[in-house]
Parts: sequence; structure tokens; C-alpha cells
Amino acid sequence: MKVLDLDAVRAFVLVADLSSFTRAADALDTTQSAVSLKLKRLEAHLGKQLLDRTPRLVRLSGEGQAFLKAARDLLNAHERALGSLSVGNRRLALGLSEHVAGPNLPDLLARLKAYDPALVLELHLGMSAALLEQFDERRLDAVIIRNEPEETSRHDGEALFTEPIAWLATPDWLPRVNEPLPLALLAPPCAVRAAALRALNEAGIAWNEAFIGGGVAAVGAAAAAGIAVSPLARRVAPRGLVDVGARLGLPALPASRVTLHSRVRDARSLETLKLVVNGLESA
Repeated sequence: MKVLDLDAVRAFVLVADLSSFTRAADALDTTQSAVSLKLKRLEAHLGKQLLDRTPRLVRLSGEGQAFLKAARDLLNAHERALGSLSVGNRRLALGLSEHVAGPNLPDLLARLKAYDPALVLELHLGMSAALLEQFDERRLDAVIIRNEPEETSRHDGEALFTEPIAWLATPDWLPRVNEPLPLALLAPPCAVRAAALRALNEAGIAWNEAFIGGGVAAVGAAAAAGIAVSPLARRVAPRGLVDVGARLGLPALPASRVTLHSRVRDARSLETLKLVVNGLESA
């Protein structure tokens, strides 16, 4: 009887979810070559090719697609077996900036549940400053937030990636002639709002608030409705919005740094947190 290596099965599921050996290795806190070796041994053990490898892309083969559900079921059964011996559920209170969470959030949550079914995830969406305050008050285990370049007072976070902010509007949107630039903005305090207004003021461009939203979704909806232009990251903007900054002669906006603040220590939750980070990076 063939006995499967659970670590190799877990690596296979991560590669399938993230479409990357590199991201899977990061989630497992190992090397790309180690993940590749695990997968080759798993394929040899099964006598099946699970992945189609190309220089730029990793995709599941037909046999890999067929094996994926069984692989998830095996990992889930393993987690349930371990959970039957533990007291209570493992919880992770995670704060995620609205400027970082994108429309792929449902897919990411489904992936997390499939990979780590024993975890109870407590997810808080909000503005970066408020989430960081809750983290400092120990109400959240970890937060993933957006920092603007001028925010240099804290250096305790782990830099994940940088991402540009753009002036987004509908493709044919134009401001009225000889009127201030209408903006759709988040209510203060918001670092992205502050950076955008600073850039306009330094460029001598008059502006007015045409729409103020209490969340990124509201601001994106206003831009999609043609009410105004909005400074947003592409990942959080509704589909169909385009960068109109160059066409309208608007000043370039600085790239934001996405950072992680965490006090998570247990290995399984760290693994899950890395899966979140890699899912956001690949969005």
C-alpha cells in the first residue's frame, strides 16, 4: 500500500493554489528547490505527472486536477484528526487594509479554508491607521496595511511589496472646463487621501471633494459612476476604471509600501499568514 508524504501533498496544494513554486516555498518557509524535489518525489510515488511546468508558468495537468480534491480531503482529514486532540479552535485575528484587499478576497478566503480548515479566521477590514492601533492594543494578532513614503515613524513592520497609486476614472471621463478637479476620496484620516491632495496642491491644481466615502468600495463605485476621479490602487478598484493621470496632466502619485505587523508565533498560523501574503502579492 502506498503511503503519501503529507508534507509533499501540502506542497502540491500550495503550488496549485499559488501557481508558483517560489510562493509555495515562502509559505512553507523553505526553498524553491525543496518544494520542487517534494513534488517530483510525489509524482514518482504516484506514477503520475501532476504539474505541467514551463519557464514562466506552473499549471496542473489533467491528472493533477483530478488529484487536487483528494489531496485537500487528505489534508483536511489530517487537520480534523489533530483537532480532535486539541482544546478549542485555533483562531487568527487579522486586520487587512481596505487599500490592500481586492476583489479576489472571496477566492483567497476559500483557499484559506480549504488549506487550513481548523482555523477560525477573524478578519477585520479597515483603514491602516485604525488597524495598526488595534494591533498595538493587542486586539489583532496581525495586520497587513499600506504605508505612504512619508510615514517613517514606524520601522517594526515587515515590508511585503510596493504598489503604485493611480488616478482612476472611467475611460472617457473628463472634468468640466475651468472648474476644480472633482475627486472621490475616503474620509480623513487616510494616508492615500493625504498623499493625493498634497500632490495636487504642490502641482497647483485646484480640486474639490465631489464624493466622500466611508470605505474603498464606496469611493470606487463613485469613480465607476463617473462622478469623479479617485486615487486608488488598481487591485481595489472596480473593473473598467483606467489610469487617466497622464491624459489629464495630473501629478504622479508615490508608490505605497504594503507591510505586515505580526505577533503570530505558532507554526501553523504562520503558514496560513504566509498564504494570505502570497495570495495578495499574486493578485
